[in-house]
Amino acid sequence: MPYYVTKAVAGPVLHMLWRPTVTGGENVPESGGAIIASNHVSIADSLFLPLMVRRPVTFAAKAEYFTGTRLIDRATAAYLRRTRMLSVDRVGARAGQEMLMSALRLLQVGQLFGIYPEGTRSPDGRLYRGRTGVGWLALASGVPVVPVAMVGTDRVLPPGSTRPHLGRVEVRIGKPLSFAERFGEEARGSRPAKARRAVTDEVMQAIQTLSGQDYNPMYASDRKTELAAQSRSG
Repeated sequence: MPYYVTKAVAGPVLHMLWRPTVTGGENVPESGGAIIASNHVSIADSLFLPLMVRRPVTFAAKAEYFTGTRLIDRATAAYLRRTRMLSVDRVGARAGQEMLMSALRLLQVGQLFGIYPEGTRSPDGRLYRGRTGVGWLALASGVPVVPVAMVGTDRVLPPGSTRPHLGRVEVRIGKPLSFAERFGEEARGSRPAKARRAVTDEVMQAIQTLSGQDYNPMYASDRKTELAAQSRSG
């Protein structure tokens, strides 16, 4: 089913049940490549964000989202495939770089690519340190980064929940951030890692300003490991 047909079919249902709103929609460029960088508090983010952005946006989603056997898993997987989500296998050293190269090709031909810089869903609603893939993409492509905050999706479909709940969803879209001129020379020189980190930290600060989340300077994946260890020891 084509992208716009899927939105036309699923959109009215999502609008009727959850009444999503968007602020700052005009900040998404009408043409040309751009990176949509969002916080990640629920799998429902990948349902509502493409719905509320006028142009098609391709997101990378972990492979597990496409392989579940429960009814909600199968429905989610079908929606993700038909709204141009990339299935990403996060196992293996090359998986992340291969995803970034695929994203770079999309940006170079003028498409929108969406990324969750935290790398995984927040385990507790806080905003976590960003992985530098978004910085690499911004500097390699030269396109703007549009920060986004998803609000309310964690109440609609909390992590671990199998049944969605009614609630209000808000998508807050900030002004595009441009990094090519400021960090391009540094990225090509002797300090590319520092440039990627600076870009990523600025993107995360913009997301936090939009979302109002508390910030935790560790990676979300490390926090999940901590929580799992505490659960086993408790």
